[in-house]
Amino acid sequence: MAANPTVATPHLGTIVEPLSHKRTRLAKEKAIELLLLGAALVAVFTTIAIVSILLIESIRFFEHVGLVDFLTDTVWTPLFANPRYGILPLVSGTLTVAAVALMVAIPMGTIIAIYLSEFAPHRVREVVKPFLEMLEAVPTVVFGYFALTFVTPLLQATIFPDLPGFNMLGPGLVIGVFITPYISSVAEDAMRAVPMAMREGAYAIGSTKLQVALRIVTPAATSGIVAAYVLAVSRAIGETMVVAIAAGLNPTLTFNPMEPAATITAYIAQVALGDLPHGSIGYQSIFAAGLTLVLMTLGFNIFGHWMRKRYREAY
Repeated sequence: MAANPTVATPHLGTIVEPLSHKRTRLAKEKAIELLLLGAALVAVFTTIAIVSILLIESIRFFEHVGLVDFLTDTVWTPLFANPRYGILPLVSGTLTVAAVALMVAIPMGTIIAIYLSEFAPHRVREVVKPFLEMLEAVPTVVFGYFALTFVTPLLQATIFPDLPGFNMLGPGLVIGVFITPYISSVAEDAMRAVPMAMREGAYAIGSTKLQVALRIVTPAATSGIVAAYVLAVSRAIGETMVVAIAAGLNPTLTFNPMEPAATITAYIAQVALGDLPHGSIGYQSIFAAGLTLVLMTLGFNIFGHWMRKRYREAY
């Protein structure tokens, strides 16, 4: 059969991209790729620079202070005439405040995440979630004075009349409130990422909404929920202004949240604002304390990564 003469053959230029345009497009894509790589490397180099400075200054510190004494001594008085450099009081204060905060934030944040993901109507979710995330925008110094002037007096008037003005309980509770959005937001995103087919399958066999939320969605989103917990732990350990204002600056080896104590971050802030000469042992002690804090945070992140990997494989 003869070809239809009315069918025109398209010109080659209409379906084949000109070589010059292709080179321009590839150059733009390469430039964007390099820009994104540079942005990522900025974060990597910043982290490397911070860790390098901490290591260099900490090595100089440990030339004068024994590592064993630093890790085992129970007295931290680097600014006294007879200084002692036992980091345990600062570690105990940091862990105690973080523990109080997490006892508030983990259950509250998880419950809020389950509600927003599985029970809240769309309009309620769109209103509540931004209000929760607004807590992250409040300066922590405001939370510090809120803990000192409102939460602690409230605890003294209602539950603990012998509670001292500076303590770890009030700041811990306040920190728990303002890190709750970190848990609720990340955990809710993880729950909403669970495939709808899993929910529908559970409903098909007669499960209630609560059973689906607790037995299907929550286990399936465990890796994301654990990531939210790790983020909250890091945020609680690294908090500075709330504990510096409301917990006191007296380093005491205690795990009693009703007593005053100092944390690692509060000590760093205290010394960094002082008049210690650069290069002195007291000045270098803030880098040793900072390195300890980094290692603690790294340990929690490694544990969280292991937990996420384990539950991701399980589900």
